Amino acid sequence: MSRRTVVLGSAAALATAGSLTACSRTPAPPPHLTAPSPASGLPAAQAERALLLQVLAHPDDDLYFMNPDAQHAFGTGTPLVCVYVTAGEADGRNKTPDDRQPAPNKAAYSAARHQGLRQSYATQLGLPVFTPWDVSAVRLRSGFQVEVNVLEHRGRRVELVHLDLAMHTPAGHMGVPALWREPGLRLRTLVPDGSPLRTVQSYDYDALTGVLVELFERYRPTLVHTLDPDPDLQASDRATQIRDSEQPGYSDHADHTAVACFAWAALIRWTQAAKSGPPAVAVTAFRGYYNHHWPKNLPSQVLGTKAAHLVPYGAGPDWNCGNPSGCGDYNVGGDRPLTNRKGWVRATHHRYPGPRLALFPRGDGTLTAYGVLGLRAVRYEERDGEFGGPVDLGGGPLAPVLGGAALPDGRHLILGLRLAAIEGRGATDAREIVALEERGPRRYGAWVGLGNPEGADADRGRRIGVPVAVTAPDGRVHLFVRNAAQGVSTRVRDAAGTWSPWRDLGGGQVQDGLTAVVADDGQVHVYAPGRDTVHHWTPDGPAPLTGLPVPADAIAAANGRLFYRPPASARLLSPGGPAVDFPGYGPVSAAGDHLLGLGTDGRVQLLENGRVLRPATDPVTLDGPSLVTDRHGPTAAGLSPDARPWLWRPSQAKA
Repeated sequence: MSRRTVVLGSAAALATAGSLTACSRTPAPPPHLTAPSPASGLPAAQAERALLLQVLAHPDDDLYFMNPDAQHAFGTGTPLVCVYVTAGEADGRNKTPDDRQPAPNKAAYSAARHQGLRQSYATQLGLPVFTPWDVSAVRLRSGFQVEVNVLEHRGRRVELVHLDLAMHTPAGHMGVPALWREPGLRLRTLVPDGSPLRTVQSYDYDALTGVLVELFERYRPTLVHTLDPDPDLQASDRATQIRDSEQPGYSDHADHTAVACFAWAALIRWTQAAKSGPPAVAVTAFRGYYNHHWPKNLPSQVLGTKAAHLVPYGAGPDWNCGNPSGCGDYNVGGDRPLTNRKGWVRATHHRYPGPRLALFPRGDGTLTAYGVLGLRAVRYEERDGEFGGPVDLGGGPLAPVLGGAALPDGRHLILGLRLAAIEGRGATDAREIVALEERGPRRYGAWVGLGNPEGADADRGRRIGVPVAVTAPDGRVHLFVRNAAQGVSTRVRDAAGTWSPWRDLGGGQVQDGLTAVVADDGQVHVYAPGRDTVHHWTPDGPAPLTGLPVPADAIAAANGRLFYRPPASARLLSPGGPAVDFPGYGPVSAAGDHLLGLGTDGRVQLLENGRVLRPATDPVTLDGPSLVTDRHGPTAAGLSPDARPWLWRPSQAKA
């Protein structure tokens, strides 16, 4: 294994060597790294309309892993484009409960899965399940052709784009993972029965990346959903891996990982090449088979709708859809999404969880917010009760969620997880934590690399989480990151601005989505959701809590109390305190005496003095709405599917 240390300007060293990807453990040369993109200080782009584009490995990845998030955006009018990279043909056997070994026919099985998708999205548009679609072949500028299925109803539109790459190489290896991993490889497409595309095409690495970039340019999405490019390490025996369709060593299907890597590589190329500055796009990455290993987080009110969308996709052999190749993926139909042992449908977990905007109250009563737009950090300033346009602060390519802390003198420290190298083709990919410090009012220094808690092991370094930070009363900033062992690592910035080395605090195993707070006694505390209970650290190490119920998502902490939802429930728990009537789903945020979260309908809601408040004009929000308390009382903020920020002050609305 080759190793070297790369220094980014004045940044701390980032160790970059190690195994290649979750698709391969072959040693590879170190990556070519550049410094984080510098801050231009110029206005960033803003979109005129919303559009959600999802990049999937297989038909049904969207239905299993990206809902209900996609449902909430699509259901309120955001146009939806789904790009399916593989043909989904597997072994060609469209299995039913009564026939587990039907005759294999890959072209027919792929066509049946395409039909199932059309059936599912027709019902989501409120149309009859067998509504005809406009199905055509579209030639891209690159010369490649894709199959596009379009359906529109009452101003709502969905497009299904099929690239139809074969799931396996002629030698029997998994196709897209090999394409990501092996320089010079070419992968042919499969032609589904009845497709308007009748010619087999051949893709290499650059062709697939280029086609994804071209689709981003064609549709100009404001929100992109991808799968997980860096799934957790997962130790299991070979028989379990085969039974659960997981790649050796990692908690996901190899196709999911490879397609996610291609999607992020294309996003980076698209956003960096945009001539008028990075496009106005937000990104969400979703966990895949990870859902099988952690507590299920969807209550019945949310789960029922999500599972219902899989029923017309799965269909059954007795359905009369008019497609001679089949009416869906029969193994998925009926009640099987809810009875499947793996339980993928019962959870929706984000690869990069946490508040979308880092909020900082200013002395004049306004707010400054920091977020990620076009894979770069941006700043928003409040004006007249609304956020102004974004200002580019660089740092990219960044994961979607930032951490931040206010320094003792009021300046802001912003922290991000940077995809420092994501290249494939035998190169080592790398991730690093980066920091940006405000030097004066709205003036910033250079981005500084803080390295990776996994040191020289780049493969483990890909598994780290998003940073969180908190400033202690003594002026030190404590930075925390979930590490590859699913425990917590830390670095500390002293009052003079010097960072300590990375230190492993041990503990775990926990999900990402750490919460760091300073208690009334001045002690720093970190909380995280585990498989068994709430896990807890101080800067000295694990400080176990006993007897707490299992959490489904991140933990909120305020006024000496913890708040979280148990698995598969809309209830909110506050162990050791009075009951809290705040039904919903997903994590909540706490500030002072207020709680912020999502109702079971996905809309923003605030708990104040025992009353549940909602905005007069409900913002459709992405994951991770943010909450602070300032001179105006509680203030909530977040990003909408059009990649624009929203701001809500209940006290001003009541006035």
